[in-house]
Amino acid sequence: MKTLTADAFMKYRFLSDLTLAPESKAAAFRCAEADPEKNGYRRDLWLLPENGAARRLTTDGKAGAFLWDDAQTLLFTADRDPALAKKREAGEDCTAFYRIRTDGGEAAPAFTVPLAAVPEAKAADGLYLLRADWDMRFSKAAFLQGKAKAALLEEKKAEKDYEVLDELPFYLNGAGFTNKRRSTLFLYDEKADKLTRVTRESFAAGSARLSADRTAILYTGEAFTSKRREKAGVYVYDIASGKTTELLAPRVYDIFDAVWWADDVLFLGSAGRRFGVNENAQFYRLSAETGAVELFAPFEEAVGSSVGSDCRLGGGACLRQDGDTLYFTATLRNASHILSLDRSGAIAPAFEREGSVDCFDVRDGALWFIGMQDMRLQEIYTAAAGTNAPVQRTALNADVLRDVYVAAPEKLTFRRDGLELDGWVLKPKDFDPSKRYPAILDIHGGPKTVYGEVFYHEMQLWANRGWFVFFCNPRGGDGRGNEFADIRGKYGAGDYDDLMAFTDRVLERWPQIDTARVCVTGGSYGGFMTNWIIGHTGRFAAAASQRSISNWLSFAFTSDIGEGFAADQMGLSRRDNFWDSRETLWRHSPLAYARSCTTPTLFLHSDEDYRCPLSEGYQMYSALKQCGVEARMCIFRGENHELSRGGKPLHRLRRLNEITSWFEKHV
Repeated sequence: MKTLTADAFMKYRFLSDLTLAPESKAAAFRCAEADPEKNGYRRDLWLLPENGAARRLTTDGKAGAFLWDDAQTLLFTADRDPALAKKREAGEDCTAFYRIRTDGGEAAPAFTVPLAAVPEAKAADGLYLLRADWDMRFSKAAFLQGKAKAALLEEKKAEKDYEVLDELPFYLNGAGFTNKRRSTLFLYDEKADKLTRVTRESFAAGSARLSADRTAILYTGEAFTSKRREKAGVYVYDIASGKTTELLAPRVYDIFDAVWWADDVLFLGSAGRRFGVNENAQFYRLSAETGAVELFAPFEEAVGSSVGSDCRLGGGACLRQDGDTLYFTATLRNASHILSLDRSGAIAPAFEREGSVDCFDVRDGALWFIGMQDMRLQEIYTAAAGTNAPVQRTALNADVLRDVYVAAPEKLTFRRDGLELDGWVLKPKDFDPSKRYPAILDIHGGPKTVYGEVFYHEMQLWANRGWFVFFCNPRGGDGRGNEFADIRGKYGAGDYDDLMAFTDRVLERWPQIDTARVCVTGGSYGGFMTNWIIGHTGRFAAAASQRSISNWLSFAFTSDIGEGFAADQMGLSRRDNFWDSRETLWRHSPLAYARSCTTPTLFLHSDEDYRCPLSEGYQMYSALKQCGVEARMCIFRGENHELSRGGKPLHRLRRLNEITSWFEKHV
């Protein structure tokens, strides 16, 4: 059997954005593949017919967002025109749209808009709802002519080397600096070559959906001028009149999505009154006539897929309507499933199976989804709602893992403090029960994510290199309801004890693990926990802390989510403030315990990580060096918080090799 190599992921195909065609059950999707020569990714459009094999529609690797223009035509964005590239270099925003027929032929230019935009929906023939990244300072150049336009573009050029901040938040991980930038909705009339603004300039748009008759746009979001509150309103825009009606004022609910529901609106949101910012969203019914809100379908689990993996790139829908039924993905225990919600408010399983559903579409009760099943990489599956019997429709990743050792996760369920917890162990390749092996404890991020029985490249690599790998879902994660996920003010307490108890159980169950050669790693929350662990125990031979939190005081003022997340997760009330609560924040900070560290530790951070900023790694690294503890830090330029999952291929490879080499050096 072949051994998995670190660079094998460069041959993986990453599937996303599965969308069924109107009037048929053919599905379009995007497929991304690593391009090591350019240190990036190629993205193309593919078609999966109702019957038959998937086939590639585009071949230049430049396909962007898409929608179905009709039953046999896709409208998509692509960066193909050198003239537009020169315009962008000169400071002008512009996006080219193309059309390609699914029954054959090359893509043809459709239209160009003077915005950095993606298509959201088709409102009518030649009329499209677009979402644009709108810069309140300079994007208006698109609507100017002559000297006025030239002057504004010259001002933009002069400001290129500066960032001026007067808003909060001022940057966003993966999006860069966002000060004075808004997600803005426009209608584009192709025949008239006319753009019509739907949302006002200061408005940050969330979800957007057309009504069934395509005469109105339902959207969420909020306007702000200095500080965003993250509590959205619900609005309806009448396309014919251009009139906007506010159905629900902002400042009450954090709203993730909203759909038309008969004559009313159903929105997925949370007020955060019981469990703070991490409270799972529920389905609320909003009367379009009176504005009254009622809890329509109580649901304590996490909507969407929280099952972690480093073998995805891109997204897709986690909520779809099919007639009078709403289908959505949800994370239950250790897997993501598809559930249904009917007009009575009843929630029922539509597809429940170990693994993950990454995105899906549905037509007449037939489910189509991209998922990770049976320890395979992403493929497309179909299933009739309620059958739990998927049919694999693609084999785009079959060859890359053929005859390669894939460690099967062996489940280890244990109890601590009366709570049942789940974990798994991967055995090393060519496992010999008479031998002794090193091991790695891998800790997930979030903390509101989960590990499950899905393929994880880094873990499989280590198993192939002769390591036991073990991982679990301590309290604080998704899949077990709000009570289980709520660790506000308890970071480093029950969650740490869960991880240590799990480690003890693993070592008891598999005596082949050499207790002197056990290492630990994790990213984001897992990085926080790695930092916490090395300050509270010396039981690990080495550690690798990735994109971590080390100091809640600095995190609160530098992270893109720092203000709300830090206060909430540290258990501060609305009356508390960071200055009066600094002892609490410091008590939960790994940096406070750095002088107790003895574990050789590798720190990995990205210089454009605005979720867990670079300074968090600097502080912990510097502290260990000052205390005489062996430490190394690797900084990835041009990367953000998603390095391990969506970073440049060569950077992802370097990261993985850094961790592997560090561990192998110390065991």
